[in-house]
Amino acid sequence: MSTFTRILSIDGGGIRGIIPGQILIALEDKLKQHSRNQDARLADYFDLIAGTSTGGILTCLYLCPDEEGTISTKYSAAAAVDLYLKHGRDIFKSSIWQKLKSFAGLGDEKYDEKSLEALIRQFIGDLYLSDLIKPCLITAYDIEKRKTTFFTQHDAVLNSEKNFPLLHVARSTSAAPTYFQVARATSATNAGYSLIDGGVFANNPALCAYAEVRTKFKHHPTAKDMLMLSLSTGHVRKEYKYRKAKNWGMVGWLRPLLDILMAGVSETVDYQLRQIFASVNKPDQYLRINEPLQHADSSMDNASAKNLAALQQEGQEIAQKYDAELTRFVEMLLA
Repeated sequence: MSTFTRILSIDGGGIRGIIPGQILIALEDKLKQHSRNQDARLADYFDLIAGTSTGGILTCLYLCPDEEGTISTKYSAAAAVDLYLKHGRDIFKSSIWQKLKSFAGLGDEKYDEKSLEALIRQFIGDLYLSDLIKPCLITAYDIEKRKTTFFTQHDAVLNSEKNFPLLHVARSTSAAPTYFQVARATSATNAGYSLIDGGVFANNPALCAYAEVRTKFKHHPTAKDMLMLSLSTGHVRKEYKYRKAKNWGMVGWLRPLLDILMAGVSETVDYQLRQIFASVNKPDQYLRINEPLQHADSSMDNASAKNLAALQQEGQEIAQKYDAELTRFVEMLLA
């Protein structure tokens, strides 16, 4: 088994979570092949999984224990992606009344959170953060206390104040402003928090994961002791032309600004981590996959049958493009 501290990080991006999900199916298949263990799961080969928004939901699924409560995981990489492929249209479903009331998200949240909550409960039941089988880091932002929030399994195990129903964790990290209502998370000690999507400050949570491992893991590993895979939900090519943007006001800037902030933060984190790993002469121990979308719509909430198929195709093609890199990464995981 590898002597590295192994980290998997998954960006936010709504329904585009299908893309990293497909890449991780390919990675899990390689782990099965190279380890000669057909029961191999992602959680067996990573020491911490980090996620924001859709990446946070996937993190919960990858680390969810099976029905017997053992250290084996309930969902394979393929089964986890089914949450989106089979139920994506249920997540981003809006009644006529909600559409009229929200006016496309300008006057109220665009979608009713009840469908999303029902689906999350269907997949993870009544589990708590402390029930996950490995350490994790899932991001959210507290709008009342005005501070970042990190849901961490390894802290939840030790401190009930940091332990939350997994449903609250998944809802909080994915409570994207204008899309879903602010989440209300209640800890095991009945402390309440008002939380929104962690993408507002860490759409790419990889640097947060690095800091968490660096400070809280035994022996305080540095980059030379780490192996990190960071996955985006697809690079959005959408351009904002000067001629149009120069006259935008608050309403015009709302959606573009959210898009630009999320993309900018993600790119900055990638730049910082590349420098960190290069500074210890270990650039090959950090792999970031962030490919431009070729087929799918860039919207976070387009769950049409056509776009679901396009997102699946995107993920499969990206996995194929990075086949050699993923193979080398698996070899390092198993070294």
